[in-house]
Amino acid sequence: MENFVLTLTMLLIGMGLKRLPLFPEESGNVLNLFVIYISLPALILLKIPELLFSRSLLALAVVPWAMLLLSAALILLLARLLRWDRSTTGCLLLLIPLGNTSFLGIPMVQAFFGDHAIPYALLYDQLGSFLALATYGSLVLAFYGSGETQPSVTGVIKKVCTFPPFIALILASLLRPFPLPAMALSLLETLAATLIPLVLIAVGFQLTPRLNRTLIGQLSIGLCIKLVLAPLVALGFCKGLGLEGEVVQVAVFEAGMPPMVSAGALAILAGLSPALTAALVGIGILLSFATLPLLYQLLI
Repeated sequence: MENFVLTLTMLLIGMGLKRLPLFPEESGNVLNLFVIYISLPALILLKIPELLFSRSLLALAVVPWAMLLLSAALILLLARLLRWDRSTTGCLLLLIPLGNTSFLGIPMVQAFFGDHAIPYALLYDQLGSFLALATYGSLVLAFYGSGETQPSVTGVIKKVCTFPPFIALILASLLRPFPLPAMALSLLETLAATLIPLVLIAVGFQLTPRLNRTLIGQLSIGLCIKLVLAPLVALGFCKGLGLEGEVVQVAVFEAGMPPMVSAGALAILAGLSPALTAALVGIGILLSFATLPLLYQLLI
């Protein structure tokens, strides 16, 4: 409960800083860049070597892609039935399958499951959400976005291979047999400790929940799929495969995260219903503070 209160407090700090003229509009982006290039790679290098691989870890790779296929198929079906325009369809196709499994997921997993579960959240994010954003997300942006060119195989591969957390994941896997020096571990611990406060303050700084009445239906459908249907289906999916344990609980918990902030930023840049995008990200984060505790109670 203490960690949950701290999470809310840091979000409120970010929201408060946004109201101070001393902090420019791009402050949230700067914090996010520091996290992507420094904090998250440091945490990956520190935590991934501690993982003990088992069959249950398959859930961390299978669940996010299974939920992506389910969500995308459902959005396409609803788009046809409800006659959504291309901008709305593209927005929901990008944001609903992709969860905030890193920026919000890692601190929430830490708060509910403890520090030892952070590596599971990292793997879920790197094997699922990030790869999906780089591949599936590129295709959605190319097909539905304004001014986007067709993504090339080379471009997608380059995007994956040059992403700092992914590079850190490869390095951490290669370095598993070799213990790091004490000084290196101390440096990584210091840098990794910045991730949680910076991420939550950045999310709070960028949180602008604006609800347009004409978008209430689309918003409600999208968030019901993301926050309720996806984790429940993920839970049934894992049980059907005979997967269980804390690793599976974390995978299902991550499946219930709200829409990804990074995907929202890309959607706005691509002109995919900016008002709906902002509402999905902002309202989604706020509602997740109610849905995630309920999901956790269902899992334990």
